[in-house]
Amino acid sequence: MIRQTTKRSAIAALVLSASAFVGLAMHENYREIAYMPTPDDVPTIGFGTTDGVRMGDTITPPRALARALADASKFEGAIKQCVTVPLHQHEYDALVSLAYNIGAQAFCGSTLVKKLNAGDYEGACIEIKRWNRQGGKILQGLVKRRETEYKQCMGTA
Repeated sequence: MIRQTTKRSAIAALVLSASAFVGLAMHENYREIAYMPTPDDVPTIGFGTTDGVRMGDTITPPRALARALADASKFEGAIKQCVTVPLHQHEYDALVSLAYNIGAQAFCGSTLVKKLNAGDYEGACIEIKRWNRQGGKILQGLVKRRETEYKQCMGTA
């Protein structure tokens, strides 16, 4: 059951909490040199940044954090465009983390968003656990991350 200690807020009033940003960065892990997470993926650097990254690029930790914060802000904007219901802060933080990892298009087109916008908050949180694959394979790192995001979404983390 989702924790109901406060009233949900209009999504336009929410911003990613500092603790959620730290958690997001920890999930992404820092990489100084651009790499390909999978052979058919896109170059990635820092804390999961992909926009404009080319193989061979390097980044410092402070610059990587700044880019991750800018990226998170972009995903917040995407969420605010496709989620139409009010949220608790913990739900919002979990959804930003998920969208940051899977991309705005995948997030906004998901069953999770359909359930959420229909008012099925618990069903939407459960959907987070389904996003545990990369390249068609279940990855234990994603299973762990999704469990954390699920608990955060449910307000039990």
